Amino acid sequence: MTKLTKNQKLALSKIEPDKQYKLSEAASLLKEITYTKFDASVDIDIRLGVDPRKANQMVRGVVTLPHGTGKAVRVLVLCTPDKEEAAKAAGADYVGLDEYIDKIKGGWTDIDVIITMPTVMPKIGALGRILGPRGLMPNPKSGTVTMDVDKAVNEVKAGKIDFKVDKFGIVHTSIGKVSFDPEKLVENAQEFIQTINKLKPSAAKGTYIKSIYLSSTMSPGLQIDTKSIAEK
Repeated sequence: MTKLTKNQKLALSKIEPDKQYKLSEAASLLKEITYTKFDASVDIDIRLGVDPRKANQMVRGVVTLPHGTGKAVRVLVLCTPDKEEAAKAAGADYVGLDEYIDKIKGGWTDIDVIITMPTVMPKIGALGRILGPRGLMPNPKSGTVTMDVDKAVNEVKAGKIDFKVDKFGIVHTSIGKVSFDPEKLVENAQEFIQTINKLKPSAAKGTYIKSIYLSSTMSPGLQIDTKSIAEK
């Protein structure tokens, strides 16, 4: 059995066993139980009452967090020359087409999001085996295949994220950093949960949101009282 560190013991001592916390309580407590030397990410895990193996129960969508994620997102825009200046002005980190397609074929994937245009997608299709497993493949549903590449870059940089329920029925994403004010973490969490609620499949039966946990990098998870979601 792994021996707990001094900080881990201290963190656990501040958590009430079996308690379901209000979002505001959990957001504040995370600051007290996180002992990393870096600005840890704050993650939310939502277990849903769906069967992801069935197409009519898949939960997938996009959300723009009001306060962003606190993470610097590296964006590559694969576009035609006439869109390059707009993409650069919007803040894209890398802009181009054939040279970056060749780089990706060579194994380069040092990016977080790829945005492209519908007319360019045929060229990118061949990269599916590289980009797909890394979650980097552009998709019209997530807004990363669009003619408005500058708008898409702005949205991603402002905190827009896409998410998808995994095979265990859990949706997981980061909603900020431990350095955020608790109020900002609460508002980001509420926005994400409300988006999940709106995406409830009509085929899903019984309890839709089964449990919610909030945690930071390397901290214990805090179970959230689902009835407190509307509260701050």
